[in-house]
Amino acid sequence: MKPFAYHRADAADQAVKQAAHANARYLGGGTNLVDLMREGIEQPDVLVDITALPHEISRTSEGGLRIDGATRNTAVAANLEIRREFPLLSRAILAGASAQIRNMATVAGNLMQRTRCAYFYDQAAACNKRVPGSGCDAAGGFNRMHAILGASADCVATHPSDMCVALAALDATVHLCSEDGDRAVPLVEFHRLPGEHPERDTVLREGELITAVSIPAAPGHTRSSYRKVRDRASYAFALVSVAAVVGLSTDGTINHVRVAWGGVAHKPWRATRLEAELLGKPLTTDAIAQAIELELQAAVPLSDNAFKLPLLQRTTAAVLAELAGGAL
Repeated sequence: MKPFAYHRADAADQAVKQAAHANARYLGGGTNLVDLMREGIEQPDVLVDITALPHEISRTSEGGLRIDGATRNTAVAANLEIRREFPLLSRAILAGASAQIRNMATVAGNLMQRTRCAYFYDQAAACNKRVPGSGCDAAGGFNRMHAILGASADCVATHPSDMCVALAALDATVHLCSEDGDRAVPLVEFHRLPGEHPERDTVLREGELITAVSIPAAPGHTRSSYRKVRDRASYAFALVSVAAVVGLSTDGTINHVRVAWGGVAHKPWRATRLEAELLGKPLTTDAIAQAIELELQAAVPLSDNAFKLPLLQRTTAAVLAELAGGAL
């Protein structure tokens, strides 16, 4: 492991000043970053320990919730207000990792975790995300776990987080601070599609720190769910996952719908075409099937992962049927 300087921050502004370096990283739980350092993929000159920063879950003035970036995943999943108002977030976190990892991992770190593509971790493989311009061995290699949406010729990796898929369906916002001031970015815009620069996972600027994630108040009379399909029950990454929030009017038509997919793209994939197709319609089997088909028109499966298309269709239909109260 490359030698590095270590600083411990007690406040966000102090952390930002300590990270005012061309090759600094913030250290929360370290459940992904430390592994990447051991593999030689991440080689920071400076680590800024932010575990002493605030780690509270509090009400916003608009009635939503604010989760500090240093909050442990276990605390989020166990929080009574989150379990009552945003149960899909608790379910997603519990599906994402073992208890030991949840006890260490932070909300900000979860947002920042990098792909688990095997070629990204293999120093002998060509990977544009690890070494820009080197190529993408996954595109023509073993790509069963890889993207069917939003990929490019330069990268077909998928984003690994379960929590972020739920946050995408909840219209969450990421709050950032830097020496230039504070800003807020919608969660759905925080992660990038690969394009020609797959090495850039997010829209973070140099030295920016994630201070919190906020979730707006849940619309009245909505139900939510999260479902993950994986090769084994014990903490495997998603083949596909579905997070959904649905509200029905008294006449049975949909007045609110948010659907996000995991395991299928370089970022949590908000199914906006599906949402637009369903809004204002009864939540019927035919309407769900047509909306899913419309969203998947952009899908481009690879040699080993065409099975994700019908799997995603069936999983999404099952989640939406569940939220319809079993009436379908």
